[in-house]
Amino acid sequence: MKKMIIPGLMFLSMPAFAQKIDASKVPATVKATFAKSFADVKDAKWEKENGNFEANFRQGDKKMSATFDPAGAWLETENAIEIGALPASAATYLARNYKGEKVKEAAKLKMANGETRYEAEVKGTDVIFDEHGKFIKTQKD
Repeated sequence: MKKMIIPGLMFLSMPAFAQKIDASKVPATVKATFAKSFADVKDAKWEKENGNFEANFRQGDKKMSATFDPAGAWLETENAIEIGALPASAATYLARNYKGEKVKEAAKLKMANGETRYEAEVKGTDVIFDEHGKFIKTQKD
């Protein structure tokens, strides 16, 4: 019995991960909103995470993603940026709080409410900052 309980508890304690899905499983409203905003993108790869739908794609030479709720409402757009393009205070925070750790990638996020945020991935965790580089929170990638 103990052998069954421990794996079960481990499964329940795991964070929600993005699940790759076929475009045919993305609601038509989501695809329509995406097509309006990114008409020139034809080869998006879709994921489902926490009930929302994320399109990963390239626009020109930029790696991007856009997230939508199941009703098709746009939630955010994420643009990959060079790590050196993070605000100075974000870089200072990372150097102080993640000494010796490598920032794997960085992004600039445009939120539906008009806010701009920055994200740095360190050790499988997203470290989120406001538009000025002030730390907001961490979340599992």
